[in-house]
Amino acid sequence: MNRCNVVAIANQKGGVGKSTTAVNLGVALTMQGKSVLLVDADPQGDLTCSLGWQDTDSLNTTLATMLEKSIEDEPFELTEGILHHEEGVDLMPANIELSAMEMMLVTTMSREYTMKGWLDKVKSRYDYVLIDCMPSLGMITINALTAADQVIIPVQSHYLPAKGMNQLIKTVNKVKRQVNPRLKIGGILLTLVDSRTNIAKTMSAEIRDNYAGAFPIFKSEIPLAVSAAETSMFGRSLFDYDKNSKVAEAYAALAKEVEHGCKTRAKAKTGISR
Repeated sequence: MNRCNVVAIANQKGGVGKSTTAVNLGVALTMQGKSVLLVDADPQGDLTCSLGWQDTDSLNTTLATMLEKSIEDEPFELTEGILHHEEGVDLMPANIELSAMEMMLVTTMSREYTMKGWLDKVKSRYDYVLIDCMPSLGMITINALTAADQVIIPVQSHYLPAKGMNQLIKTVNKVKRQVNPRLKIGGILLTLVDSRTNIAKTMSAEIRDNYAGAFPIFKSEIPLAVSAAETSMFGRSLFDYDKNSKVAEAYAALAKEVEHGCKTRAKAKTGISR
């Protein structure tokens, strides 16, 4: 049985394309024959809405439900609450109830491991689990990093978002030291890249120069495009909405990079690659 790769997509800065990346990377991986579970770990439910479940408040079972069952050690079905999207990905949705769960976790025993407790039972059915984190470094995000094997950091090629990335990297390193020694930075992903502007080109080069020696940086860059924003209104991925776009091509290339990276790490762990 293939080992499941759990990937957190995180940045405490909002508007950097986390949900868009989760949807389109997930669908791109299914197009490569992989089974994928998307986990919406944001009370705003952007990922859930992006896949067509606009009325998130009407959902009876969400990530908050499953985290509460994990806290109370209640039994659950492995497929409980999981929605199936017609493009091949599965989804554990979220809504505003997750905000209350974040408060509950503060007083929970072994609070960092709550999401991992649920996910460890569910993930055997998948090749990949992609967790779309909220734009904060609160307890839900810490839970996602504790459950993950690696984190992908989407960042705009602008000065301020790139500067704010340092705090996330510090948090990742702290989680690695204290609760999840297997956690790796899978890569920094440049998003919303407007190749028409000199500032975007300059910041892209600066990010690669500043971080290339310390962390992987994906070769794939996600271009700025109106179609990427439009897809969420239709509950579709870019591959269904505008499959010939440069953004769709970029996510297809990213999926190949992610898959190659996971295979390389797996071989290194088993001693095949030295």
